[in-house]
Amino acid sequence: MQRTLPPLNALRAFEAAGRLGSFKEAAAELHVTHGAVSQHVRLLEEWLGAPLFERHNRRVVLTPAAQTYLAEIGPLFEQLSLATARYGVSASASRTLSVNASATFTLRWLVPRLARFRAGHPDVEVRVETSNEPVESLKETYDVVIRGGPDTFYGYSMRPFLAEERLPVCSPALLQRLPLRIPDDLRQHTLLHTSSLPRLWPDWLARAEIPALRPAATLTFDHFYLTLQAAIDGIGIAMGPTALVSDDLAAGRLVAPFAGPRLPSRSYCTYIPDGKSADDVIMLFRAWLEHEGMHSQRDYAG
Repeated sequence: MQRTLPPLNALRAFEAAGRLGSFKEAAAELHVTHGAVSQHVRLLEEWLGAPLFERHNRRVVLTPAAQTYLAEIGPLFEQLSLATARYGVSASASRTLSVNASATFTLRWLVPRLARFRAGHPDVEVRVETSNEPVESLKETYDVVIRGGPDTFYGYSMRPFLAEERLPVCSPALLQRLPLRIPDDLRQHTLLHTSSLPRLWPDWLARAEIPALRPAATLTFDHFYLTLQAAIDGIGIAMGPTALVSDDLAAGRLVAPFAGPRLPSRSYCTYIPDGKSADDVIMLFRAWLEHEGMHSQRDYAG
C-alpha cells in the first residue's frame, strides 16, 4: 500500500520552527538560511492546503490545527532520531562519552536517569564531571556540555531539552505540622534560600502580591542541592525548580502547596562542539536527553 507522505524536508523545517517557535532558530538548528525554512514551510502549507502559522510582523504563531499536527509528528521525529543514532552506534566499538553539567542538575536529574541510557547502550561509558563554569571558560573540551540557556557560543551547537519553572516546595510532614492554605501562611514557616540565587523568594513573594511578608525564620545554603535536601528533610520551604524536583513530587517526598504563581526560569540545553556534531554517539546521547526531558516535563506538568 503506497504511503501518502508530505515533502520530508518541508516537514522537518516545520517541526523545528514549530518546536522552537522561530524560523530563525529553526534555520540555525538545521544549518540553513531563514529563507529556506520559510520556503519549506510555504511548500508544506501548499501541500496540506491550509496555513500552519499565523504571521505577526517578525514573529510566527502556530495555528490551533498546526499545534495538534506538531504534537503528533514531533514524537515521530524523536523516534527517528533515536533509531538513526542507535543504528550508527550499534556497529561501533565501545567508547567513552564525556559530559559536563552542574552538580545540582547531575545529582537530582541526570544520575537517576543514566541507568536507562546505560541499559540501552551498554557499549557507551558515560563520564560525568560537574562544574558551574560558563561554556566558554571550560579548559577541557567535552563531548556534551549541559548548561542553562538558550545561549549562543562560538564553536558550539545548542539545543534546549528541558524547560522548567520555580515554585515553593516542602515535605508533606511539614504541612501536617503547619498547614499552608494561602501564600500569607508562609509567615509561620522557615524559608530556605541559596546564596547564589538570592532573588528567588523576593521575586515569588512579589508575584504572590505579598512582597513585605516576613517569615518566622530564614536559612541560607551555599549549594542549591543542600537547599532542596533541607526541604525534603522538613526543615523549611524551598523555591523548587520543577525539572529538578519532579521525581520528588512524583514519589511524595515533596509537595507543592500552591498551584501558582510560578517563576519563569531558563531551560537546560546541550552545547556540543561543532567538530563533534557528526558523532553518532554524541547525537544519540543528545536525542536521549531530549526524550527524557520531554517525559520529565509531562510528569510535573500533570
